[in-house]
Amino acid sequence: MKFFLLPVILLASFLVQAQNAEVYPVFPDCESVKYNSLEDCFKNALVAFIIGHFETPPKVIGNNYTGEITVVFEVSKEGVFRLMYINAAYDELKDEISRIFSLLPVIEPAKYNTQPTSMQFRLPIKIPLKRNEIQELESLPADIDEAPKEKKSNNLQANELVRANNEYDAVRSDLFTNPRYESNINIPLSHEYYSRFDAALNQIGTNNHTASKPFLFKDVSKYYDLKSDVEKLYQDRKTLVGRKIWNEHMLRFQNEDYWFTFDFALDLQLGKDFNDNSADYTYNNTRAAIFQGGLGKHLNFYTVVYENQGRFAGYFNNWAASIRPDGGDPAIIPGRGIAKPFGDDAYDYPVAEGYLSYSPSKYFNVQFGHGKNFIGDGYRSLLVSDVTSPYPYFKLNTTFWKLKYTNTWMSMRDVRPAVTQDGSYRTKYMANHYLSLNVTKRLNIGLFESVIWENDNNRGFDINYLNPVIFYRAIEFSTGARGGNALIGLSGKYKLSNYLNAYTQVIIDEFSSSDIFGGEKSWKNKLGYQLGLKYFDAFKVPNLFLQLEYNQVRPYTYSHNTEVLNYGHNNQSLAHLWGANFRELIAIARYKKDRWYGMAKVIYGKRGFDYDNDFYSYGGDIYRNYEDRPFDNGVKIGQGNTGISFFGQLETGYIINPETNLKLYGSFIYRNMNTDINTRNNFDISTSWLNFGIRTDIFNWYYDY
Repeated sequence: MKFFLLPVILLASFLVQAQNAEVYPVFPDCESVKYNSLEDCFKNALVAFIIGHFETPPKVIGNNYTGEITVVFEVSKEGVFRLMYINAAYDELKDEISRIFSLLPVIEPAKYNTQPTSMQFRLPIKIPLKRNEIQELESLPADIDEAPKEKKSNNLQANELVRANNEYDAVRSDLFTNPRYESNINIPLSHEYYSRFDAALNQIGTNNHTASKPFLFKDVSKYYDLKSDVEKLYQDRKTLVGRKIWNEHMLRFQNEDYWFTFDFALDLQLGKDFNDNSADYTYNNTRAAIFQGGLGKHLNFYTVVYENQGRFAGYFNNWAASIRPDGGDPAIIPGRGIAKPFGDDAYDYPVAEGYLSYSPSKYFNVQFGHGKNFIGDGYRSLLVSDVTSPYPYFKLNTTFWKLKYTNTWMSMRDVRPAVTQDGSYRTKYMANHYLSLNVTKRLNIGLFESVIWENDNNRGFDINYLNPVIFYRAIEFSTGARGGNALIGLSGKYKLSNYLNAYTQVIIDEFSSSDIFGGEKSWKNKLGYQLGLKYFDAFKVPNLFLQLEYNQVRPYTYSHNTEVLNYGHNNQSLAHLWGANFRELIAIARYKKDRWYGMAKVIYGKRGFDYDNDFYSYGGDIYRNYEDRPFDNGVKIGQGNTGISFFGQLETGYIINPETNLKLYGSFIYRNMNTDINTRNNFDISTSWLNFGIRTDIFNWYYDY
């Protein structure tokens, strides 16, 4: 903890010293003002000049416009006012601001350690002008820290400055303008965060593509003002610590060539599973460090490292233990990674993610990293989901005309004791491509293809799959029946209105049309589909989001006769977290107002499990060989040990820091599972899990196993 506080203490000390050593620019009318009052005099003199010379354009008056102009400017070391940036709803307002600044006189520049220096400012101007208040100049106490803390509706915020006396000192931060929102950095996969702008992306006539995730900040900002959405939640905090907690990144730096931010992240949970007598309480203790930034306009980077310990509800712990890897480790925390023992009945599971993101032109974005991806418009994905552990990947996004083409190459692991060799996990590779086409203003269709192959016989990474436009099924056939596992998929979305859209997915692992139309229900028909509806601003309630989704996957889908070639990674599915042999219905409601949010989720499902000490596979476990099936025909969803599951979750919370998405929340989960026969991993269990926590919401926790 001392290590975490040290950067904050050093930063606060630096800023205090910098403030004590600098003097604000001085208007002629402020020359006789005491030092402690120079800042307020400069602010009020400037605002008075602008309001006194401002002529509201007729167009603005005619439209009864109410809003705000944001002006970023510099007073140079020669005392000259220089405009750097203007953000206004009308070009006429921008022209008027430029005219006024051309009238400003040359004044006495700011000083740092008695030497003239430049200083940058941000000035909000409210329209109509009567909404602006000018603080009367008054004598302030000798100690500037004891000055009255009056609220100023139109105040100037000086940027932290490092004055340049040599090359080292010249490395300083300019005004921080939140460049992340126009960058190539991914928006972290968070269902709650994505629901805030989903409606804006799904307006009729937009030519964007919403299935391939995560999105880039710059792509979403074309349709939804993410920056303003965050900044309007800022609280009026005067102290440095207050701003860092409630409004800002912990550390931030920006100049014309590069920028970066640094944050500490948390995921601290404390709860109780009222049906598990083996533990007094549940908890998760995650501390993380996030470093992100940009070098130039085209290259961005992001990295986060997590240190975690946790003990969860009984059913979740049971599932984590059931997918444990080879080597004596007790569990794999679903969605996170391999866990080590911690204490008597808890887990320690380190996780790291990061990537480089480069856009050489407006048509291409290239990423190389370690993380997750998602393809689809639903809560679930039957193509590629984020329910598994992070993995290495290389991704190429190509966007032009009405197309977006996503190619992803990944390295996966099979960590089961049955397949490991010489104590090492088995490596396999995956390549997929997804083509999204906006057919009309309302209709989007997508084509998906994926292939998985193993590093066997020194095959390594097969360069045949590097071709981004080739048909993978043909390559898989040419390399032999066991050369790889290829799947194809389809997706679609139709915008019924600006408030309602429908979406679908189909995954085809193997398909026999003669068996389908013949009514034999053959095992060969390894496929699944998804149907869903989204309702934005439901019932004309702003920010109320409703979603209804149905998913079903037939037995043996995603599995293979060469077991390592299943559609999985780290003993988890790469698509739906239930694997195969299931159907489910999901209903979700989300609501957000200012910093408050709420969520309700209900999932009802029918699943088919295997029996203990039974040779046969009934198609739910994608890690089993589909040749171990008990019959060829009459295969149906829910076969084997049938389980009926119900999952309900309520969550409400408060966003502490909108920049980092730090939240304080409370959650209640009710889960019930009933099976025909209780087995080692699947049995009748009812869970009531109450949980409270504070977390930096930058990835999705899935508890609905």
